[in-house]
Amino acid sequence: MKSSTHYLIFNTKNEIEFINITDKIESLIIESCIKEGLCLVNAMHITASVFVNDEENGLKQDFKDWLEKLVPKDPSRYKHNLTGEDNAHAHLKRTIMGREVVLAITKGRLDLGPWEQIFYGEFDGKRPKRVLVKIIGE
Repeated sequence: MKSSTHYLIFNTKNEIEFINITDKIESLIIESCIKEGLCLVNAMHITASVFVNDEENGLKQDFKDWLEKLVPKDPSRYKHNLTGEDNAHAHLKRTIMGREVVLAITKGRLDLGPWEQIFYGEFDGKRPKRVLVKIIGE
């Protein structure tokens, strides 16, 4: 079994942002020369997410609106913010959207459904954050 490890760095312009990383992950899989296996894509920060969904601007705005309704940014609502932080909302949004995805590799390519794309979700942006990409297989 072979493995390949990579780290992607994101430093978003906005506090909340969704970035399609499908092409970057696909390139790393091709570079790894692994034909059959799995690819883990993991946000390594507790205020960021990795998830799979459709690449559609309206849907991305729907996610932002839905998350804000569920977990408003208002710092006075959260006990975490009593520690001097102001990002409790980002921690909770990350929990809702998920930490990582595991994707199948078949014949050297991502084995995604017809509309599936991989996204990095940022909820407390404007500083560098890492994403781990671990590819394993034969």
